[in-house]
Amino acid sequence: MGLLELFIAASIPVTKVLLITALGSYLALDHVNILGEDARKHINNIIFYVFNPALVFSNLGRTITFESMVKLWFMPINILITFLVGSVLGWIVVQFTRAPTHLRGLIVGCCAAGNLGNMLLIIIPAVCKEKGSPFGSPDICHSYGMAYSSLSMAIGAIYLWSYVYNIIRVSSTGSKITDSATSKSIKNASSSGHGGCTEPLLSSEEFLNPEDHSDQLALPCIVTEVEVSPTMKQRVKSVLQRLNLKDLLAPTTIGALAGFIIGLIPELRWSMIGDSAPLCVIQDSASLVGDGAIPALTLILGGNLLKGLQQSGVKKSTVFGIVVARYVFLPLIGIFVVKAALHLGLVQHDPLYQFILLLQFAMPPAMNIGTITQLFGTGESECSVIMLWTYAFASIALTLWSTFFMWLVA
Repeated sequence: MGLLELFIAASIPVTKVLLITALGSYLALDHVNILGEDARKHINNIIFYVFNPALVFSNLGRTITFESMVKLWFMPINILITFLVGSVLGWIVVQFTRAPTHLRGLIVGCCAAGNLGNMLLIIIPAVCKEKGSPFGSPDICHSYGMAYSSLSMAIGAIYLWSYVYNIIRVSSTGSKITDSATSKSIKNASSSGHGGCTEPLLSSEEFLNPEDHSDQLALPCIVTEVEVSPTMKQRVKSVLQRLNLKDLLAPTTIGALAGFIIGLIPELRWSMIGDSAPLCVIQDSASLVGDGAIPALTLILGGNLLKGLQQSGVKKSTVFGIVVARYVFLPLIGIFVVKAALHLGLVQHDPLYQFILLLQFAMPPAMNIGTITQLFGTGESECSVIMLWTYAFASIALTLWSTFFMWLVA
């Protein structure tokens, strides 16, 4: 397959995402006002509580088995590496750009969490259908590709809602607590007063007759209360207290766990998966609801990108740092990780599987990060700006990296 054909095959799925995103931006225009701010918030809640859990549950239950989990055991480790390396790169971006406190979690999250599910579910079927694809028969490629993409989506969702979700939550609530404490301390300091002493140390009588007042000549012992900043131990304790189990078990995480249980237990799989299964109506209903997640997320992304065009609350250096981290350093590190795993025998010699492992390092930030910021009501406009530019660059970077990855594994 020539380089031009590879480039065309890689550009088709990205073009699909751009078209749906453009439609979402159009619907969010003021004179159209179908995807206004209130509508986006309500749809985000539906995506968070309904669409995403149903999508993860239905895809995992249908495609994941115990045999495939044994075969694909390296993928969760590979995704974990993308999150850890991305977090380190995000921390570097924060240090270099000196980002404000309330944006630090957002920046780290954008560098750590890639769009490991929805984009793959669009890219892989489109690549498999292209003529001359390096991944063999379109039907076999589609079947295996959906299994790989579903597992990637489920693992990515677990990491996103248990790790990035809490990073952004702690960052947003921490900045609010810090601002509240700062304003309170300033108010207390101004009310208590720091004026000079208006009462003389010695009266004229005491100065003329020091013998009679010798017990009063000693200076008073003044105890000043100084507000000490919280220690590192107190900060860590505060963070651990906020990381409760209820927040870790987000709806998408629960859907992923349920999908794993259905897929890995033969009796449950037999009763729910397949046209002849007695409880197949449950799986079919979940699949029907989950199919709305990808178009809804992409339309919301378009609406948020339009908001990003009207905002400028993020420094250019911050956006540039995230773009370089996601589209330069992460893919280069991913090539080293996947090739090392292949050399050590940790990854099977399957071009499609290797292609997906490599793509996981080159994806734009997860769309659900916008959902998370809207849930906490902080960093929404900044997230829109970041998403606008990262997805604008993704149309070029993802196409180029996809072309290179397909040539690399072919």
